[in-house]
Amino acid sequence: MLKKILVARATAMLGDRLVKLLAAAVLTIFVARVLGASELGIYSIVMAWSAFLVPLTSMGLNNNVVRRMVQQQDAQQAMTLLYSAVTVRLALGLFGGSLMLLGFYLLYPDMFRGNTAVAIPVLFLLQSFFGLLLFEFYLNYQGTFRSTAYLKTTITLFSFAAKLALLYSGFGIASLLLITGIEFMLVGMGQYLLYRYKQQPFIPGEARWPPYHPRWFSAAQITPLLKRSSWLWLSGIVAVVYLKIDIIMLGAMTSTEQAGVYAAASRLSELWYVFPATLATRYYPDMLKAYQQGLTPYYLKLRRFALLFFSAAFSIALLMTLAAPWLISLLFGDDFSAAIAVLRIHIWAGCFIFVRYLISQHLVITEQEPLSLLSHGVGALLNIGLNLWLIPTMGILGAAWATLVSYAFASFFFLFIFASTRKQLWQLITARKTGHH
Repeated sequence: MLKKILVARATAMLGDRLVKLLAAAVLTIFVARVLGASELGIYSIVMAWSAFLVPLTSMGLNNNVVRRMVQQQDAQQAMTLLYSAVTVRLALGLFGGSLMLLGFYLLYPDMFRGNTAVAIPVLFLLQSFFGLLLFEFYLNYQGTFRSTAYLKTTITLFSFAAKLALLYSGFGIASLLLITGIEFMLVGMGQYLLYRYKQQPFIPGEARWPPYHPRWFSAAQITPLLKRSSWLWLSGIVAVVYLKIDIIMLGAMTSTEQAGVYAAASRLSELWYVFPATLATRYYPDMLKAYQQGLTPYYLKLRRFALLFFSAAFSIALLMTLAAPWLISLLFGDDFSAAIAVLRIHIWAGCFIFVRYLISQHLVITEQEPLSLLSHGVGALLNIGLNLWLIPTMGILGAAWATLVSYAFASFFFLFIFASTRKQLWQLITARKTGHH
């Protein structure tokens, strides 16, 4: 039964993730075709900043809140904990959005002209509604996950259709940013309304909880949770820096047009990352089971998966390298010919990212989570340093090389630095099937 639930949950979540990724990729193509590289650059830079807001304002609370709630004996305490966490996230959303706006204004004063001067603040502030997504995690715990995923997918599709309609009607980037802000608000509100409609009593037989209100806030309840979540919070921020800093630095150091050309190539490259993310989650129980049987069966299974993931990534990179001129020309047009060289470099980062998903699972299974944060942290610093060095001389190609080198280090080569991971890597390579297995 549990396996059935997990499969249904994974399918619903994969569907939601795939729809989001495909919608974003198609929108990138249409923005490039209709509005050109410079406008695509502006859109990509704003969305990269928006991605920074997600870990900043989530405080690593998502799964931790539910885990802590389950430990409560008293339903009132559990509710206070959930509502306090929501209040913290909403307040941080508004505070973080305002800070982000200030930083954005200092770095890109040119973008605060005309309609975008209204659209960008609205987007950042409406993103604070993501605080209500904590209700989705609680519903997931109670066994409601399909309707939460379907609701998000439906909102994504409506938002996508509205954006395409606006593009065809001659509207610019500001309208797309406004629709994205409204989408964020609807997703948050939708999850809260679903919670009000679907929630089960915390303890069977007791009354359902009253609607959310900030008056339920309890500093005593939330403080220990915030302390415990700080590792996850830091890890989330570092991961986003590591993944999104290239677009932001290109926008600040070159031009929005260059950032747009780079965004076109990186979007095609990153589209493939959904597969290792989903497969790693799917294979996690198998890896855990093998680990419980002993190190040899575990390393044999891990090696098999690693070879499978690497082979898939290598094949994709090879195909995309050969097809790059045709793909870029077909999807984006001749104005984006500079994206061909970027794609041919950027796509090879996938070989390391694919394997990294398995390594992340391995670090969790073997209880080495701090190494995950450390490797991402060094990767982020390496990415920033290489971008500062390479962008002034090589432009967007410099950013692509910076991405490839930093991903390679933070995803794989960091294993050679620590004694524990060096030993495990050697065990992985030398693991042999024993006669009776």
